[in-house]
Amino acid sequence: MLIVMKLDSPKEHLDKVLSKAESNNCKPHIIYGTTKIAIGLTGETRTLSLDDFMTMDSVLDAMRISKNYKLVSREVKDETIIKINNKIIGDGVLQIIAGPCSVESKSQLFDIAGELKEMGITFFRAGAYKPRSSPYAFQGLKEKGLELLAEVKNEFGMSIVTEAKDTDTLNQVGEVADIIQIGARNMQNFSLLERVGELNKPVFLKRGLASTIEDLLMSAEYIVSKGNFNVILCERGIRTFETATRNTLDLNAIPVIKQQSHLPVFVDPSHGIGMWDKVTPMAMAAVAAGAHGLMIEVHNRPDEALSDGFQSLTPKNFKQLLNKVKPIAEAVNKQFDINC
Repeated sequence: MLIVMKLDSPKEHLDKVLSKAESNNCKPHIIYGTTKIAIGLTGETRTLSLDDFMTMDSVLDAMRISKNYKLVSREVKDETIIKINNKIIGDGVLQIIAGPCSVESKSQLFDIAGELKEMGITFFRAGAYKPRSSPYAFQGLKEKGLELLAEVKNEFGMSIVTEAKDTDTLNQVGEVADIIQIGARNMQNFSLLERVGELNKPVFLKRGLASTIEDLLMSAEYIVSKGNFNVILCERGIRTFETATRNTLDLNAIPVIKQQSHLPVFVDPSHGIGMWDKVTPMAMAAVAAGAHGLMIEVHNRPDEALSDGFQSLTPKNFKQLLNKVKPIAEAVNKQFDINC
């Protein structure tokens, strides 16, 4: 259920609405917009009548939300804008997250971060913890990897995007990360989703390998239901019958999600296609389709990478990608302030 109130509603009017919801064992979620206040109610809302709220002071409207996902629905909010270290995600801006798949060494991180910084990249990605399909594959440097990412943050002033693979190490990751990534294999790890929902950190939620768009939105609902509305959705390719590429990048998801949800949508063409020379055209297509941002894997020596080298761009090739993306961003009215 959604209750819409005047933006200048007195506190006592707002408190009455909250009290009414809580007395019926429903949880209210206050969402401040530019012109109105929306209050999303979750729980057993069937016990409440719309008329219970329509007669209350400062209430403009009351409605039921038919979708399974309530709080991430566009019915609740027009657009989520996330501010991270003076940078904006959403609101007509195209942001780029770039860096290697894994933290491998200090020299590797500093070399890549230095080149990306010169291009104007401010969001640096690298995995300290790497949940892999094989238990024998490189699993990341773990705590040492987080220490190195903290050094990158301090040295280059970049915002760190790194993955949390479980609840046990979440707090450690949260101390370093400016954006906590939830990988595709953890998209329906509901305990982890609830925990990141309780943290005051933006979350980068990747679509599962065989998950529907509704599955993705329902996973985002777990996070938002705990009070954290700063969620970024990511299309990163799904598994289909096609074997010519690593995955099938579902660009259909971009306009569909934007129609259904107020959350920003990024695309990861590196995982989506899994072939470095095909990443640029898919990145261009993603921007043309309306993505709010891209996540691109960049490595200074892809042939020596401990994970995903075959889909990683060199800094030189990455700069070429930026040059090709820029005119498309301008064509779809996206602000793009990268030095390329």
